[in-house]
Amino acid sequence: MRILGLDIGEKRIGLAVSDELGITAQGLETLNRTEITKDLQQLIELIHAKGITKLVVGLPKNMNGSLGFQAEEVQKLVALLTGKCPLEVVYWDERLTTVAAQRTLLEGDISRKKRKKAVDRIAAVMILQGYLDRIRK
Repeated sequence: MRILGLDIGEKRIGLAVSDELGITAQGLETLNRTEITKDLQQLIELIHAKGITKLVVGLPKNMNGSLGFQAEEVQKLVALLTGKCPLEVVYWDERLTTVAAQRTLLEGDISRKKRKKAVDRIAAVMILQGYLDRIRK
């Protein structure tokens, strides 16, 4: 059983995949968004290539816990994806994961240019690892 973690943004989608045992999350290449049909096709190809059985999707909630415009956009994309490739979906509260990912990269003394490329992947790893840690307990 492999799980795909997604950090869906307007310009990029951070990707992470679990190991076969569902213990650790590893980052994959960040998907640069172009148009919805191409984005969906790339995700479907990845799902089939990696043998994904479940999606853990970061849901960008407002600080008060409500869902805003971006959360609705994430849910629309996931609905389109699962319409073409039926999978179980778990939404994971992603509040502050991008901030934590940026802090981690800053502490690692990563250049600004490299941080921009890595932040979505690191956020996806944090989302998926948080879920994996929770289901193990």
